[in-house]
Amino acid sequence: MKPIKIATAQFENKSGDKDYNLGVIRQMAGEAAKSGAQVIAFHECSITGYTFARNLSREEMLAISEPIPDGPSVRALQDIAAEHDIVVLAGLFEKDADDKMYKGYVCVDKNGLVAKYRKLHPFINPHLTPGDEYVIFDLFGWKCSMLICYDNNIIENVRATKLLGADIVFMPHVTMCTPSTRPGAGFVDPALWHNREADPTSLRQEFDGLKGRAWLMKWLPARAYDNAIYAIFSNPIGMDADQLKNGCSMILDPFGDIIAECRKLGNDFVIATLTPEKLQQAGGHRYIQARRPELYGDILGQEHTSEQRVVWL
Repeated sequence: MKPIKIATAQFENKSGDKDYNLGVIRQMAGEAAKSGAQVIAFHECSITGYTFARNLSREEMLAISEPIPDGPSVRALQDIAAEHDIVVLAGLFEKDADDKMYKGYVCVDKNGLVAKYRKLHPFINPHLTPGDEYVIFDLFGWKCSMLICYDNNIIENVRATKLLGADIVFMPHVTMCTPSTRPGAGFVDPALWHNREADPTSLRQEFDGLKGRAWLMKWLPARAYDNAIYAIFSNPIGMDADQLKNGCSMILDPFGDIIAECRKLGNDFVIATLTPEKLQQAGGHRYIQARRPELYGDILGQEHTSEQRVVWL
């Protein structure tokens, strides 16, 4: 494998406004390509918006959902990829021929759809169907996978993608700045966002504290470190419906170190060069080789009923 240059982006999406969101994606993809990126990743539901969907009926959800790959949004992504000769990853609500709906994430290049993934643990709307499989795909000789937001909090999902061969895991999110049983969690006042030019310090304190980035740092580096993967984390910034999100899209290497991070209080992207040598140099690679699945294969695989509770809903 040769080194690969990947960008991760953050932007303030508009709820239900696909044309606007695709316009931002087009602009940022073009800028990233000019800066040398071969790939750019956007956040969960970056095409449709996300949090507003918690209040939508089945009929309203069907109206904003699209088939993949033949829907207009994925075709628009292909046009963007072709125009700028860059691979684009972005998210939307998907519907199939039977009107089942999913939280979708796609990877598209100038030739069309490269890979599609359905979120395993959706919760924003009760009419969404959970996905039922992991996805492994190739980009420039690198084995890649996708896990959407909550999927990454179940550590077995990240380990499974690694054992299936993934060296890069794209992790699109809409996260942080919501209430939880975790100490220090909670919403961030939208007034701070609207006053960010006059008072960036107060907003940055909230964004970087336990409501936001400090919580992310409790677990995201561990996913990269334990599994010796590159983690491509993407998250929106600004208002997503009535909730404020803090961005900090970042790329972590197999040592769990942040090698690029968005720090603007606005739309932004960063680029990192991923080198293959780190995949074997990192401690996680050695620990994976030392596993003894005969000790815990039955334990990890024992029957279990999945129960998913999201406090802020």
